[in-house]
Amino acid sequence: MKKITCIAIDDEPLALLIISRFCERMGNMSLTTFSEPRLGLQEIARRKPDLVFLDIEMNSISGLEIAHTLPKESCFIFTTAHAQYALEGFNLDAVDFLHKPFSYDRFVQAVEKGLRRIKVRHEKTPKSIVIKQEYNNITLPISHILYIKAMENYTRIFRTSGSPILSRTSLKTMRDILPASGFIRVHRSYIVSVNKVERFTKREIQLTGCEMTIPIGRQYAEKTYETLTAKKMTSISG
Repeated sequence: MKKITCIAIDDEPLALLIISRFCERMGNMSLTTFSEPRLGLQEIARRKPDLVFLDIEMNSISGLEIAHTLPKESCFIFTTAHAQYALEGFNLDAVDFLHKPFSYDRFVQAVEKGLRRIKVRHEKTPKSIVIKQEYNNITLPISHILYIKAMENYTRIFRTSGSPILSRTSLKTMRDILPASGFIRVHRSYIVSVNKVERFTKREIQLTGCEMTIPIGRQYAEKTYETLTAKKMTSISG
């Protein structure tokens, strides 16, 4: 099995030592540590590791700032003594938030969450995605998604059955993690499942089994119409 590549950034050497020992204890993890955040950030940009451990309050740069610049290939876990940053950390799509001092068992729990997200990202045709609901990560089958609506810092995910899911995952992040061939952004506030489109015009979309009519934004109209027309023709010819 391929080793999970990891980078840890913390300006406290003891914190890096603990993470190193925990990674070694878990096994199958290749870890590089940095006490100078900017050097760590450069290495992240170069290597695009699977998992990043980030302290938040550091001398030269905040871990929150680093989180904003991470490549989409990397997921991250905050490791900090400052619990007041938990909400902001989750809004940045952190896998987990480890409050120092954390135990080995709690560390394993956080890493396993990260591994599940990494597995989904590495699938060529993912069958599910991992999203945030409250302070938990949940796995959602892609085939269950009808459409997604932006609601300020949240998204509401409407499904083929069951009540909608209110998630901390932003609409932009949802668009990044969903397969491009199966979903399209049709409005600044809406993403729809291409396979669930029943009929459409240049202004709106009707989805199978959904009473809601989805509007098509002016800036998305041309691409949406072209994509859905091509999809419809492919289905007819197939």
